[in-house]
Amino acid sequence: MMAELKIAFVGGGNMAAALIAGLAGKITAGSNIHVIDPHAPALEKLQAQFGVSTASAADEQLRHADVIVLAVKPQSMREVAAQLLPFLDAARAPLVLSIAAGIRAVDLSRWLGDYPAIVRAMPNTPALIGMGITGLVASSGVNAQQRAQADAILGAVGTTVWLADEAQIDPVTAISGSGPAYVFYFIEAMQEAARELGLTAEQGAQLAIATFTGAAQLAANSSEPVSLLRERVTSKGGTTYAALTSMQDSGVKAAIIKGIKAAAARGRELGEELGK
Repeated sequence: MMAELKIAFVGGGNMAAALIAGLAGKITAGSNIHVIDPHAPALEKLQAQFGVSTASAADEQLRHADVIVLAVKPQSMREVAAQLLPFLDAARAPLVLSIAAGIRAVDLSRWLGDYPAIVRAMPNTPALIGMGITGLVASSGVNAQQRAQADAILGAVGTTVWLADEAQIDPVTAISGSGPAYVFYFIEAMQEAARELGLTAEQGAQLAIATFTGAAQLAANSSEPVSLLRERVTSKGGTTYAALTSMQDSGVKAAIIKGIKAAAARGRELGEELGK
């Protein structure tokens, strides 16, 4: 079923490129993928790498797509929807898969002439190396086959998590969509501490990144809660205990939770602002 899947990407940036890399020759042939983007260098690179067809603006190829992936900035979505509208075939009703943060399905549907078959997805940047995780939610007009198509497309670059309610997309955006930046921020702090303690920049980077990678894999492979894994590394009166006590006294955990809630709130605000 998926081998002949025809997919059109509107937007050829990093996330689209990551998805195409996971799809081309694996889920469907590169020749079944069409990419629309005004930036010629991005199109030339994707065509050379994966054998996709390309266009600088919305074109007739959209009429043949089973899935149209909207991989554009949220601020551009209304304009993009207007450009797509003449090419959407209501009889065929291809799946429209949006990976734009903040754009609510009800608004996208309205911009597309009350279009019914929409899936919202929030992937994250580890998709660039096939280790992403994506939260997805389907509108009521999406059928079982289209849901499977969306799952295959995002599953090509990592794990998928289906949500029951679109309101959950904002928390997903805050946790996993923005989450890689939090991890990088913590790694930066570890590297800076390493330098201040006398290690070289190279040593600090190696130690911090390997520690984060190893700890994450340990958590992923363990059936035990991360709180128990943390406790096992923390002997009372020891070095880890001293670090965690200092962080607790400084309100690090509370600050992280507050920051993530701020990201979720901003996601909701974006939806309201861009949907007006």
